[in-house]
Amino acid sequence: MKPGEPGTELLARYAESIFWLARYVERAENLARILDVQESFSRDTPGAKNWFSIVQLYADEGRYFEHHSEASAAGVIDFYVMNLENPSSIISTIRMARENARTLRPLISTEMWTHLNVFYNQLRGTASSRMALSELSRLCAVIKENCQTHTGITEGTFFRDQGWLFYELGRAIERADQTTRVVDIKYHLLLPQRDEVGRILDINQWHTLLRSLAGYHAYRRHYPSGMSAKSVVEFLLLNPEFPRSLALCADRIIQTLASLRSRFDLHGGARAIESAESFIDKLQNARETNILAMGLNEFLDGVQIDLVHISANIAAGFFGHDAEQGSGSRP
Repeated sequence: MKPGEPGTELLARYAESIFWLARYVERAENLARILDVQESFSRDTPGAKNWFSIVQLYADEGRYFEHHSEASAAGVIDFYVMNLENPSSIISTIRMARENARTLRPLISTEMWTHLNVFYNQLRGTASSRMALSELSRLCAVIKENCQTHTGITEGTFFRDQGWLFYELGRAIERADQTTRVVDIKYHLLLPQRDEVGRILDINQWHTLLRSLAGYHAYRRHYPSGMSAKSVVEFLLLNPEFPRSLALCADRIIQTLASLRSRFDLHGGARAIESAESFIDKLQNARETNILAMGLNEFLDGVQIDLVHISANIAAGFFGHDAEQGSGSRP
């Protein structure tokens, strides 16, 4: 499927829509996770002051202050849950997922299309009273459950052809990116003073972070006792068996790219594989040193840049985009 070849342009457009359908739903779920963990942190005095850090996490400062004068809890919740003028909000990402699904009607199941419609309409009908801080955790639970339902329906009904691989590719890249943001929230929001490291508040925050990624019980299987910043960071980023770790996502990215080329004889994607291999090398080097010692924030920033490059190379290799222009990302 080389873009520009006779008869392949439409398939490239379908592939891109499937790739982004997966990314949008994964993004909505993880944004709900980040808001949920911030709601938990806000019950403590340090976290209650840090809603602006979520805006910083997504580099949305300019766009946010077009709508709100201050970064309050109510303002950030409105901006990231229900604001249709914010393309990063949950309702906007689900709307874009639905629009992608609309173009994919010949390829996806009726169940996938129906559920996305119901989910979007449910969000649109969300009462303003459910946007209160006291209701946020319950609202996030509903959003996460709907995203996971979409994933389950897709797993059970999507035909296992090229489209499925592009769906897997989009989900793995987005999940890796969002895991870095969830871990980064600890750095931005709650990095304790040096004398607070390892104390109860610090440990409780790492505990909450693990639960926000549904990783607490898996972590306990790997580390039956004790908890430290080093062990949590290594588990979330480098454990090859945890579904949301960078290591597992990176492996899925490169395996999926290889399958697209070997099973379906697709000629694009060589540069994407090169950038994915470079990404895996970086993770292996990080394992041998120490991410906290090299700087957690700097490491996570570098990972996000790597994922942008991989995404841009996928867009150039399979969707007909110019690799030299932009990041390959949709709004």
